[in-house]
Amino acid sequence: MKFVDEATIRVEAGNGGNGCLSFRRERSVPRGGPDGGDGGDGGNVNVIGRGAINTLVDFRYTRLFRADHGQNGSGRDRTGRAAKDLFIQVPVGTVVSNADTSEIIGDVISEGEIILVARCGKSGRGNAHFKSSTNRAPRRTTLGGRGEQRDLKLQLRILADVGLLGLPNAGKSTLLRAVSAARPKVADYPFTTLYPQLGVVRIEVDRSFVVADIPGLIKGAADGAGLGTRFLKHLARTRILLHIVDIAADSDDTSMQAAQGVVEELEKFSPELSARERWLVFNKIDLLDPNEREKRRQTFLESLAWQGPVFAVSAISGEGCGALMGAVMQRLEKLLSQSKANVNGE
Repeated sequence: MKFVDEATIRVEAGNGGNGCLSFRRERSVPRGGPDGGDGGDGGNVNVIGRGAINTLVDFRYTRLFRADHGQNGSGRDRTGRAAKDLFIQVPVGTVVSNADTSEIIGDVISEGEIILVARCGKSGRGNAHFKSSTNRAPRRTTLGGRGEQRDLKLQLRILADVGLLGLPNAGKSTLLRAVSAARPKVADYPFTTLYPQLGVVRIEVDRSFVVADIPGLIKGAADGAGLGTRFLKHLARTRILLHIVDIAADSDDTSMQAAQGVVEELEKFSPELSARERWLVFNKIDLLDPNEREKRRQTFLESLAWQGPVFAVSAISGEGCGALMGAVMQRLEKLLSQSKANVNGE
């Protein structure tokens, strides 16, 4: 299935039914009075989160969503039937905004979460609604209200705890395959990853987290080079970024400049994202002997003036991957604990 993370649709809520102008006419009741019923409400339009959906591709073919109108009222005080609400299923992680004003309407972050995106028209009143002691034969009715109509922009931002960041062919997809059941494409040429991939890392039965792998960044990505920054928004919800660096690259200088370039592109795209907690992960250590590996490690750290956590792994053999994932799990649990404490005011 083709991965689509943006779509524009039009939603139209249902109009309310009109009120009825009617008078009771029966042989035994010569002055029956007004009996026009009210109309029914139209249908609202809502979006609802569904975990089984992971792309917005369906909205490339279906762009108009209309809720039904409410029925008109009728005689004998019969109220028109209200229309059913319309529910549009979207992936969990979808941000819904007004396409004309860019105002964010809501953010679907959990399964079954419902967001009202277009309010229905209310029902019109029949003449029975206006009868009184001084007006026993009212001829007044009201029309049903019109439902809201608007264009919506849907943007999918995948929900992941950890994001993998790095150059093409740094080994991000191989690492994802090594630590989870995900099977992204792996090959010996750049840009084998063309859209985000998700994998669940399970440490124990009840301890796990989600990792997101996005297409690799190159210099000039913020200006549209390569795959640009189209998929960087998928890292917006992550708590930790793992910056994957190929420590076995042919040239130290070129590799370090490229690694620094990734950081610069991240800063251009989003200062907030660049300030996110980031760990440095040296990959492909199996291609170097221990002495050369340590020498390159120290050169990298000094060149980048790195102060954060550092790990060395071989995604292809699995060496060091367990220690890295265990440390990530502990850090995520600590962040979650701190978040709960802040909410509770502790």
